[in-house]
Amino acid sequence: MAKRDYYEVLGVEKGATGAEIKKAFRRIAMKFHPDRNSDDKNSDEKFKEAQEAYEVLGDEEKKSAYDRFGHAGVDGNSGGGGGGGAGFSDVFGDVFGDIFGGGGGRGRAGPARGSDLRYDLKLDLEDAVKGKTVQIDVPTMSHCDPCDGSGARKGSSPVTCTTCGGAGQVRMSQGFFSVQQACPQCRGRGQMISDPCGDCHGQGVVEEHKTLSVKIPAGVDTGDRIRLAGKGEAGPQGGPAGDLYVQMHVRDHSIFVREDANLHCEVPISFAQAALGGEIEVPTLSGKVKLKIPAETQSSKLFRLRGKGVAPVRGGATGDLLCRVVLETPVNLSAEQRSLLEAFDKSLAGNSKHSPRTDSWFNGVKKFFDNLTS
Repeated sequence: MAKRDYYEVLGVEKGATGAEIKKAFRRIAMKFHPDRNSDDKNSDEKFKEAQEAYEVLGDEEKKSAYDRFGHAGVDGNSGGGGGGGAGFSDVFGDVFGDIFGGGGGRGRAGPARGSDLRYDLKLDLEDAVKGKTVQIDVPTMSHCDPCDGSGARKGSSPVTCTTCGGAGQVRMSQGFFSVQQACPQCRGRGQMISDPCGDCHGQGVVEEHKTLSVKIPAGVDTGDRIRLAGKGEAGPQGGPAGDLYVQMHVRDHSIFVREDANLHCEVPISFAQAALGGEIEVPTLSGKVKLKIPAETQSSKLFRLRGKGVAPVRGGATGDLLCRVVLETPVNLSAEQRSLLEAFDKSLAGNSKHSPRTDSWFNGVKKFFDNLTS
Protein backbone atom coordinates (compact mmCIF):
# COMPACT_ATOMS: atom_id res chain seq x y z
CA MET A 1 0.00 0.00 0.00
CA ALA A 2 1.43 3.37 -1.06
CA LYS A 3 2.35 5.82 1.66
CA ARG A 4 0.29 8.98 2.00
CA ASP A 5 1.91 12.33 1.43
CA TYR A 6 3.45 13.50 4.70
CA TYR A 7 2.02 16.99 4.36
CA GLU A 8 -1.41 15.44 3.90
CA VAL A 9 -0.89 13.25 6.98
CA LEU A 10 -0.21 16.31 9.16
CA GLY A 11 -2.75 18.49 7.38
CA VAL A 12 -0.35 21.32 6.49
CA GLU A 13 0.68 23.06 3.29
CA LYS A 14 4.05 22.35 1.66
CA GLY A 15 5.33 25.78 2.64
CA ALA A 16 4.40 25.36 6.32
CA THR A 17 6.91 26.61 8.89
CA GLY A 18 8.57 24.38 11.45
CA ALA A 19 6.30 25.79 14.18
CA GLU A 20 3.19 25.04 12.11
CA ILE A 21 4.39 21.48 11.45
CA LYS A 22 5.10 20.93 15.13
CA LYS A 23 1.70 22.31 16.12
CA ALA A 24 -0.06 20.06 13.59
CA PHE A 25 1.75 16.99 14.90
CA ARG A 26 0.88 17.83 18.50
CA ARG A 27 -2.80 18.08 17.59
CA ILE A 28 -2.87 14.77 15.71
CA ALA A 29 -0.75 12.94 18.30
CA MET A 30 -3.09 14.02 21.08
CA LYS A 31 -6.10 12.90 19.05
CA PHE A 32 -4.85 9.43 18.04
CA HIS A 33 -2.64 8.46 20.96
CA PRO A 34 -3.36 4.73 21.58
CA ASP A 35 -3.73 5.10 25.33
CA ARG A 36 -6.51 7.62 24.72
CA ASN A 37 -8.21 5.50 22.06
CA SER A 38 -8.02 1.96 23.40
CA ASP A 39 -11.29 1.05 21.65
CA ASP A 40 -10.10 2.31 18.25
CA LYS A 41 -7.95 -0.29 16.48
CA ASN A 42 -6.84 2.23 13.85
CA SER A 43 -5.56 4.85 16.29
CA ASP A 44 -2.19 3.13 16.72
CA GLU A 45 -1.56 3.14 12.95
CA LYS A 46 -2.66 6.75 12.60
CA PHE A 47 -0.40 7.75 15.46
CA LYS A 48 2.61 5.94 13.94
CA GLU A 49 1.86 7.51 10.57
CA ALA A 50 1.85 10.99 12.10
CA GLN A 51 5.06 10.21 13.99
CA GLU A 52 6.76 9.09 10.78
CA ALA A 53 5.62 12.22 8.95
CA TYR A 54 6.91 14.47 11.70
CA GLU A 55 10.28 12.73 11.87
CA VAL A 56 10.79 13.80 8.26
CA LEU A 57 9.07 17.17 8.03
CA GLY A 58 10.34 18.27 11.44
CA ASP A 59 13.96 17.87 10.28
CA GLU A 60 15.14 20.51 7.80
CA GLU A 61 17.57 18.18 5.99
CA LYS A 62 15.06 15.34 5.61
CA LYS A 63 12.31 17.77 4.70
CA SER A 64 14.46 19.21 1.89
CA ALA A 65 15.13 15.72 0.52
CA TYR A 66 11.46 14.82 0.76
CA ASP A 67 10.40 18.02 -1.03
CA ARG A 68 12.80 17.16 -3.93
CA PHE A 69 12.41 13.38 -4.25
CA GLY A 70 9.31 12.42 -2.23
CA HIS A 71 9.36 9.21 -0.20
CA ALA A 72 12.29 7.89 -2.21
CA GLY A 73 14.48 10.66 -0.84
CA VAL A 74 13.96 9.65 2.78
CA ASP A 75 13.33 5.88 2.66
CA GLY A 76 15.59 4.20 5.16
CA ASN A 77 15.73 7.35 7.27
CA SER A 78 12.16 7.26 8.55
CA GLY A 79 9.24 5.03 9.28
CA GLY A 80 10.49 3.24 12.35
CA GLY A 81 10.36 5.87 15.05
CA GLY A 82 14.11 5.68 15.50
CA GLY A 83 16.05 8.50 13.85
CA GLY A 84 15.57 11.31 16.37
CA GLY A 85 16.78 13.96 13.95
CA ALA A 86 13.34 15.55 13.86
CA GLY A 87 13.43 16.50 17.52
CA PHE A 88 10.59 14.08 18.21
CA SER A 89 11.68 13.58 21.80
CA ASP A 90 11.18 17.30 22.50
CA VAL A 91 7.69 17.29 21.08
CA PHE A 92 6.99 14.00 22.81
CA GLY A 93 7.68 15.55 26.20
CA ASP A 94 5.49 18.57 25.41
CA VAL A 95 2.55 16.54 24.17
CA PHE A 96 2.41 13.65 26.59
CA GLY A 97 3.58 15.18 29.84
CA ASP A 98 -0.02 15.89 30.80
CA ILE A 99 -1.17 12.35 29.89
CA PHE A 100 1.25 10.50 32.14
CA GLY A 101 1.83 13.18 34.74
CA GLY A 102 5.48 13.38 33.83
CA GLY A 103 7.68 16.40 33.64
CA GLY A 104 9.71 15.29 30.63
CA GLY A 105 12.61 14.12 32.80
CA ARG A 106 13.49 17.54 34.11
CA GLY A 107 15.15 16.15 37.27
CA ARG A 108 14.29 16.27 40.94
CA ALA A 109 11.40 18.51 41.93
CA GLY A 110 11.81 20.99 44.76
CA PRO A 111 9.57 21.09 47.82
CA ALA A 112 5.95 21.67 46.89
CA ARG A 113 4.55 25.18 47.23
CA GLY A 114 1.82 25.70 49.79
CA SER A 115 -1.78 26.35 48.80
CA ASP A 116 -3.15 29.83 48.18
CA LEU A 117 -5.87 30.96 50.59
CA ARG A 118 -8.89 33.22 50.20
CA TYR A 119 -10.37 35.40 52.93
CA ASP A 120 -13.74 37.09 52.37
CA LEU A 121 -13.72 40.50 54.04
CA LYS A 122 -16.96 42.43 54.59
CA LEU A 123 -16.65 46.21 54.67
CA ASP A 124 -18.98 49.14 55.29
CA LEU A 125 -19.22 51.56 52.38
CA GLU A 126 -17.52 54.32 54.38
CA ASP A 127 -14.47 52.12 55.06
CA ALA A 128 -14.30 50.96 51.45
CA VAL A 129 -14.36 54.54 50.16
CA LYS A 130 -11.94 56.03 52.71
CA GLY A 131 -9.66 53.02 53.30
CA LYS A 132 -8.87 51.31 56.56
CA THR A 133 -6.44 48.96 58.28
CA VAL A 134 -8.18 45.84 59.59
CA GLN A 135 -7.13 42.80 61.59
CA ILE A 136 -8.15 39.42 60.18
CA ASP A 137 -7.92 35.95 61.72
CA VAL A 138 -6.91 33.31 59.18
CA PRO A 139 -6.82 29.54 59.78
CA THR A 140 -3.82 28.19 57.90
CA MET A 141 -1.01 25.65 57.79
CA SER A 142 2.34 26.93 59.07
CA HIS A 143 5.82 25.45 59.19
CA CYS A 144 6.30 23.14 62.15
CA ASP A 145 8.69 24.74 64.66
CA PRO A 146 10.16 21.56 66.28
CA CYS A 147 11.39 20.21 62.91
CA ASP A 148 11.80 23.63 61.27
CA GLY A 149 9.40 22.55 58.53
CA SER A 150 11.49 19.59 57.32
CA GLY A 151 9.08 16.92 58.56
CA ALA A 152 11.96 14.92 60.07
CA ARG A 153 12.29 14.45 63.81
CA LYS A 154 14.77 16.85 65.41
CA GLY A 155 18.25 15.38 65.13
CA SER A 156 17.41 13.30 62.06
CA SER A 157 17.38 14.09 58.35
CA PRO A 158 15.44 12.97 55.27
CA VAL A 159 16.93 9.95 53.48
CA THR A 160 17.37 9.22 49.79
CA CYS A 161 14.32 7.68 48.15
CA THR A 162 14.94 3.99 47.46
CA THR A 163 12.52 3.93 44.52
CA CYS A 164 14.15 6.61 42.37
CA GLY A 165 17.58 6.68 43.99
CA GLY A 166 17.23 10.39 44.72
CA ALA A 167 16.55 11.39 41.12
CA GLY A 168 12.93 12.28 41.78
CA GLN A 169 11.98 10.67 38.46
CA VAL A 170 11.18 7.12 37.39
CA ARG A 171 10.84 5.66 33.90
CA MET A 172 7.43 4.21 33.07
CA SER A 173 6.56 2.09 30.04
CA GLN A 174 3.57 3.31 28.06
CA GLY A 175 2.71 1.11 25.09
CA PHE A 176 5.59 0.94 22.64
CA PHE A 177 7.73 3.57 24.32
CA SER A 178 8.63 4.79 27.80
CA VAL A 179 8.49 8.13 29.57
CA GLN A 180 9.79 9.66 32.75
CA GLN A 181 7.47 10.90 35.44
CA ALA A 182 7.69 12.09 39.03
CA CYS A 183 8.49 9.31 41.46
CA PRO A 184 5.23 8.21 43.11
CA GLN A 185 7.03 7.27 46.32
CA CYS A 186 8.72 10.60 47.08
CA ARG A 187 6.56 12.71 44.74
CA GLY A 188 9.54 13.99 42.83
CA ARG A 189 11.54 15.24 45.82
CA GLY A 190 14.15 12.48 45.77
CA GLN A 191 14.04 12.19 49.57
CA MET A 192 11.81 10.53 52.15
CA ILE A 193 11.18 10.97 55.86
CA SER A 194 12.35 7.85 57.72
CA ASP A 195 11.88 9.29 61.24
CA PRO A 196 8.92 11.70 61.07
CA CYS A 197 8.44 14.58 63.47
CA GLY A 198 5.92 13.77 66.21
CA ASP A 199 4.24 17.17 66.02
CA CYS A 200 3.54 17.33 62.27
CA HIS A 201 3.78 13.57 61.51
CA GLY A 202 6.30 14.16 58.76
CA GLN A 203 4.34 16.81 56.89
CA GLY A 204 6.44 19.75 58.03
CA VAL A 205 3.31 21.86 58.61
CA VAL A 206 0.82 22.26 61.45
CA GLU A 207 -2.56 23.99 61.63
CA GLU A 208 -2.78 27.34 63.38
CA HIS A 209 -4.66 30.65 63.34
CA LYS A 210 -2.78 33.76 62.26
CA THR A 211 -3.82 37.33 62.98
CA LEU A 212 -2.79 39.58 60.11
CA SER A 213 -3.00 43.32 59.63
CA VAL A 214 -4.37 44.26 56.21
CA LYS A 215 -4.28 47.78 54.82
CA ILE A 216 -7.38 48.38 52.69
CA PRO A 217 -6.70 51.14 50.14
CA ALA A 218 -9.30 53.86 49.61
CA GLY A 219 -11.79 53.26 46.82
CA VAL A 220 -12.04 49.45 46.82
CA ASP A 221 -15.31 47.86 45.76
CA THR A 222 -16.97 44.46 45.84
CA GLY A 223 -14.94 42.03 43.72
CA ASP A 224 -11.58 43.71 44.34
CA ARG A 225 -8.95 41.63 46.08
CA ILE A 226 -5.65 42.20 47.81
CA ARG A 227 -2.78 39.71 47.40
CA LEU A 228 -0.59 39.10 50.43
CA ALA A 229 2.43 37.25 49.07
CA GLY A 230 3.66 34.36 51.21
CA LYS A 231 0.76 34.59 53.67
CA GLY A 232 -0.99 31.46 52.44
CA GLU A 233 -0.36 27.91 53.60
CA ALA A 234 3.21 26.78 54.17
CA GLY A 235 4.46 24.14 51.76
CA PRO A 236 4.95 20.61 53.08
CA GLN A 237 8.45 19.57 54.18
CA GLY A 238 9.93 23.04 53.94
CA GLY A 239 8.20 24.14 50.75
CA PRO A 240 7.51 27.85 50.14
CA ALA A 241 4.23 29.34 51.33
CA GLY A 242 1.36 30.20 49.01
CA ASP A 243 -0.38 33.56 48.87
CA LEU A 244 -3.40 34.93 50.69
CA TYR A 245 -6.08 36.72 48.66
CA VAL A 246 -8.36 39.04 50.62
CA GLN A 247 -11.64 39.37 48.68
CA MET A 248 -13.70 42.54 49.19
CA HIS A 249 -17.44 42.49 49.87
CA VAL A 250 -18.99 45.93 50.50
CA ARG A 251 -22.21 45.85 52.54
CA ASP A 252 -25.38 47.57 51.31
CA HIS A 253 -25.74 51.12 52.67
CA SER A 254 -28.90 52.59 54.18
CA ILE A 255 -28.60 55.81 52.12
CA PHE A 256 -26.18 55.44 49.24
CA VAL A 257 -25.92 53.05 46.33
CA ARG A 258 -22.54 52.85 44.63
CA GLU A 259 -22.17 52.57 40.85
CA ASP A 260 -18.48 52.55 39.87
CA ALA A 261 -17.14 55.93 41.05
CA ASN A 262 -20.58 57.53 41.51
CA LEU A 263 -22.92 57.42 44.48
CA HIS A 264 -26.72 57.58 44.21
CA CYS A 265 -29.30 58.52 46.82
CA GLU A 266 -32.98 59.49 47.03
CA VAL A 267 -33.95 62.71 48.83
CA PRO A 268 -37.58 63.18 49.93
CA ILE A 269 -38.97 66.71 49.60
CA SER A 270 -42.37 68.15 50.50
CA PHE A 271 -44.97 69.47 48.07
CA ALA A 272 -44.29 73.02 49.28
CA GLN A 273 -40.51 72.65 48.79
CA ALA A 274 -41.00 71.33 45.28
CA ALA A 275 -43.43 74.12 44.34
CA LEU A 276 -41.73 77.07 46.03
CA GLY A 277 -38.09 75.95 45.94
CA GLY A 278 -35.55 76.41 48.68
CA GLU A 279 -32.43 74.88 50.19
CA ILE A 280 -32.18 71.49 51.85
CA GLU A 281 -29.36 69.59 53.54
CA VAL A 282 -28.23 66.34 51.97
CA PRO A 283 -25.68 63.86 53.34
CA THR A 284 -22.39 62.96 51.68
CA LEU A 285 -19.66 60.62 52.89
CA SER A 286 -17.65 63.68 53.91
CA GLY A 287 -20.46 65.54 55.73
CA LYS A 288 -23.64 67.54 55.02
CA VAL A 289 -23.92 69.95 52.09
CA LYS A 290 -26.59 72.38 50.92
CA LEU A 291 -28.64 71.52 47.85
CA LYS A 292 -30.65 74.26 46.15
CA ILE A 293 -34.06 73.14 44.96
CA PRO A 294 -35.46 75.40 42.18
CA ALA A 295 -39.11 76.38 42.28
CA GLU A 296 -41.51 74.10 40.37
CA THR A 297 -39.19 71.07 40.73
CA GLN A 298 -40.86 67.88 39.59
CA SER A 299 -40.56 64.54 41.37
CA SER A 300 -37.61 62.32 40.30
CA LYS A 301 -35.51 65.25 39.11
CA LEU A 302 -31.81 64.38 39.36
CA PHE A 303 -29.25 66.73 40.92
CA ARG A 304 -25.52 66.14 40.54
CA LEU A 305 -23.03 67.09 43.25
CA ARG A 306 -19.67 66.92 41.51
CA GLY A 307 -16.73 65.36 43.30
CA LYS A 308 -18.83 63.97 46.14
CA GLY A 309 -18.57 60.36 44.99
CA VAL A 310 -15.67 57.91 45.21
CA ALA A 311 -12.01 58.23 44.22
CA PRO A 312 -11.36 54.94 42.35
CA VAL A 313 -8.72 52.67 43.86
CA ARG A 314 -6.93 52.36 40.50
CA GLY A 315 -6.82 56.10 39.93
CA GLY A 316 -8.93 58.47 37.87
CA ALA A 317 -11.33 61.29 38.58
CA THR A 318 -13.46 61.25 41.72
CA GLY A 319 -17.07 60.40 40.98
CA ASP A 320 -20.21 62.41 41.73
CA LEU A 321 -23.15 62.14 44.12
CA LEU A 322 -26.43 61.98 42.21
CA CYS A 323 -29.44 62.97 44.31
CA ARG A 324 -32.90 62.10 43.00
CA VAL A 325 -35.63 64.13 44.69
CA VAL A 326 -38.81 62.24 45.48
CA LEU A 327 -42.02 64.15 46.22
CA GLU A 328 -43.47 62.95 49.53
CA THR A 329 -47.25 62.98 49.88
CA PRO A 330 -48.32 64.21 53.32
CA VAL A 331 -50.14 61.71 55.54
CA ASN A 332 -52.28 61.84 58.73
CA LEU A 333 -53.81 65.19 57.79
CA SER A 334 -55.96 67.10 60.26
CA ALA A 335 -59.39 68.41 59.29
CA GLU A 336 -58.00 71.91 58.91
CA GLN A 337 -55.16 70.71 56.69
CA ARG A 338 -57.56 68.77 54.49
CA SER A 339 -59.78 71.82 54.16
CA LEU A 340 -56.82 73.97 53.16
CA LEU A 341 -55.71 71.46 50.53
CA GLU A 342 -59.22 71.15 49.09
CA ALA A 343 -59.47 74.91 48.82
CA PHE A 344 -56.06 75.08 47.18
CA ASP A 345 -56.99 72.35 44.72
CA LYS A 346 -60.17 74.21 43.73
CA SER A 347 -58.12 77.33 43.09
CA LEU A 348 -56.08 75.40 40.51
CA ALA A 349 -59.02 73.77 38.75
CA GLY A 350 -59.51 74.68 35.11
CA ASN A 351 -56.19 76.49 34.74
CA SER A 352 -53.80 74.35 32.69
CA LYS A 353 -50.82 76.63 33.25
CA HIS A 354 -50.48 75.22 36.77
CA SER A 355 -50.39 71.61 35.59
CA PRO A 356 -48.87 71.48 32.08
CA ARG A 357 -48.04 67.77 32.29
CA THR A 358 -51.53 66.82 33.38
CA ASP A 359 -53.12 68.90 30.61
CA SER A 360 -50.86 67.39 27.90
CA TRP A 361 -51.44 63.90 29.28
CA PHE A 362 -55.21 64.19 29.12
CA ASN A 363 -54.99 65.65 25.61
CA GLY A 364 -52.90 62.62 24.62
CA VAL A 365 -55.45 60.22 26.14
CA LYS A 366 -58.31 61.95 24.34
CA LYS A 367 -56.45 61.74 21.02
CA PHE A 368 -55.71 58.03 21.63
CA PHE A 369 -59.40 57.17 22.11
CA ASP A 370 -60.46 59.34 19.18
CA ASN A 371 -58.11 57.33 16.94
CA LEU A 372 -59.55 54.06 18.25
CA THR A 373 -63.12 55.02 17.40
CA SER A 374 -62.43 56.69 14.04
